[in-house]
Amino acid sequence: MATVTQTIDYETAALAADHFNVEAVSEEASLEAGAQRHPLLDLSKEDPASLVPRPPVVVVMGHVDHGKTSLLDAIRATKVADSEAGGITQRIGAYQVEKNHRLITFIDTPGHEAFTAMRARGAVVTDVAVLVVAADDGVMPQTEEAIQHARSAGVPILVAINKIDKPGANVDKVLAQLAEYELLSDQYGGNTTMVRTSAKSGEGIAELLEMILLVSDIQEPRANPNRLAVGTVIDSHLERGRGPIATLLVQNGTLHVGDNIVVGGTFGKVRALIDDMGKKVKEAVPSMPVVVTGLSDVVEAGALAQVVATEREARSIAELFSRQKAERLSYPSRRLTLEELAARAKEGEPKSFTLILKADAQGTIEAVKGQIQKLQNDEVNIKFVAEGVGAITESDVNLAAASQAIIIGFNVRYDDRVKQLADEEGVDVRLYDVVYRVTEDLEKAIKGLREPVFHDVEIGRAEVRKIYVFDGKNSIAGANVQDGKITRQSTIVVLRKEQEIARSGIKQLKRFKDDVREVAKGYDCGVSLDAFDQFEEGDVLVAYIREQEE
Repeated sequence: MATVTQTIDYETAALAADHFNVEAVSEEASLEAGAQRHPLLDLSKEDPASLVPRPPVVVVMGHVDHGKTSLLDAIRATKVADSEAGGITQRIGAYQVEKNHRLITFIDTPGHEAFTAMRARGAVVTDVAVLVVAADDGVMPQTEEAIQHARSAGVPILVAINKIDKPGANVDKVLAQLAEYELLSDQYGGNTTMVRTSAKSGEGIAELLEMILLVSDIQEPRANPNRLAVGTVIDSHLERGRGPIATLLVQNGTLHVGDNIVVGGTFGKVRALIDDMGKKVKEAVPSMPVVVTGLSDVVEAGALAQVVATEREARSIAELFSRQKAERLSYPSRRLTLEELAARAKEGEPKSFTLILKADAQGTIEAVKGQIQKLQNDEVNIKFVAEGVGAITESDVNLAAASQAIIIGFNVRYDDRVKQLADEEGVDVRLYDVVYRVTEDLEKAIKGLREPVFHDVEIGRAEVRKIYVFDGKNSIAGANVQDGKITRQSTIVVLRKEQEIARSGIKQLKRFKDDVREVAKGYDCGVSLDAFDQFEEGDVLVAYIREQEE
């Protein structure tokens, strides 16, 4: 028998994990995977003697109204400048506080969606996730999502049980609920640190900061301050009088005023650096958040920023990035589809499926999940990174992109913004309304069969004769069907001078004032599209439907 404090080797741990159907990953393999995703942040290439400890970076997540903002304010209030009454002159999305003569960096994100969106773009920013749970409210849907997102990122979770001084607070109930999500307090033999706090009275804040330092010490976050800076954009916007400004978290190296900086397809020279107290500084060291001015354009949150030696090199890298991005958009490729999994299976690779399951009811989730898990055997490992009730959201897509998952939607839908994000991030989203179709598709992939191939079949054409505009936008095309028919389910390709200018689903198809399912040859109709409204007289609308090849 191994004792609780005994260290076991990786092979033994892997055998034990396999017995419980859990995948074990060695620290070396984990570091290698991280290095592959983030070559600019790969510390294995650094001289070990050049690496020094850096402050831990913390993200605070939790359900709405559980006191996340109040807790952040209480933590922020612990840092007060002697010369100022308030201490903080502005909020920049990230700030540092001092505890036991050591700094801690807090990332003030709008929530776990932003955190995961940053991860989906390749930004591994945080060392510790603080999960805020209200003592009077307990675990809520967003709490559950935050747990899933933090776990998927592989970030240690530290729980702050907040509002303990509020009437109706029940800490024991919260502890029991968290235990259901395998977050067991270290006070009861578990391995999750839990701190009771009150943002109102300040109780537990000092202990929370101490625990953050303790948890981060296990990871030993390090960086090399004596190299060109690399960091991640936390926030970016256009400010009047100052132009594009970005809040940047330096992760390795030291950023100086005057440095040539590249962020994606944007570059510039650092004009000024402003710290979280609103003071101008000449340099920013690892784990230090600063506002940067001097970029030529507003950049994406989560984008990686790097300093290069010359302006010429900065311009060259930015242009290369822009070209590659344009090519990716021209030829979108999915990160992982059932077809790709099937191809892997044919080649004899281990069959592993990472899924996100969304359904219309909790009972449905359990039923569908149960059927999917029946497919699991010695050769096939099926892992659910998240599951939930309701429509597929942008947050789900970001999580899928970050964790290489396929989204299964059962009796649910998603809007155009989610579809667009899924296309951009290369996430495979599957919608079903019959359970056996879900298992059938997964089974085909497991057996290494190709997924169904679809092709577009033209079913009709119409010519735009008149444009109707309402409220100055959302134009409707008055068209005459000249060949075949236009159906409500068809996809419309808009041709102008025989050139394709748009492709979209139909929002509305009308005959006079009535919504109709289809309009046949020789009849007039009104057509409005989901993603296009800039019609011109003479445009040709070509209707397609998707058909599955035998």
